[in-house]
Amino acid sequence: FASLVTWTICIAKMVELSLARRNLGTALREISESRSLAEAQMALGARDGVLASLLASAMHEARLSAGISSDAGIKERAASSFAEIVRAESRRVRLGMGLLATIGATSPFVGLFGTVWGIMNSFIGISKAQTTNLAVVAPGIAEALLATALGLVAAIPAVIIYNHFARVTKGYIELVSRASGSAGRLLSRDLDRTHGGAISSRAAE
Repeated sequence: FASLVTWTICIAKMVELSLARRNLGTALREISESRSLAEAQMALGARDGVLASLLASAMHEARLSAGISSDAGIKERAASSFAEIVRAESRRVRLGMGLLATIGATSPFVGLFGTVWGIMNSFIGISKAQTTNLAVVAPGIAEALLATALGLVAAIPAVIIYNHFARVTKGYIELVSRASGSAGRLLSRDLDRTHGGAISSRAAE
């Protein structure tokens, strides 16, 4: 059962992370030439995902902060919102990883318990038969070896898969951080443009 759960999580995470990385990479390329948040949102269109959430958060903060002259406060609040989105995305893509770690850590001990149980049965058989004949000992030893093998079959793939997806997830979160930086730069450009226009208007007056 543990092995089945491991491979189910493996396939599901493989599909999930592959799609997430591809979609985010495509979205970042689509907004690479955008000069403002509005242009970036138009470039994405109806595309959903973490980058769309970051851009929407930046636009929301810009609207709420309209009329405020301090860029630093706006950027700080936007950065706080971005951090929440990045943390939420990190939690989402790490779902199932804890179960893999648990299977990898506990399966050998389950196998060890089976090993001890099999050896105990062998000793019980010896005490009842009053002989160390192989026919008496073999069934218990076979149970012990089978339990050990089953524990390793569950544990080894779980550990390998966990380590693989830990690396892949780390790479994806770095990509999400890049997306957060892109949204922050677009917001900064919008603020500079807005305040620069206001200064020019006052100078003209």
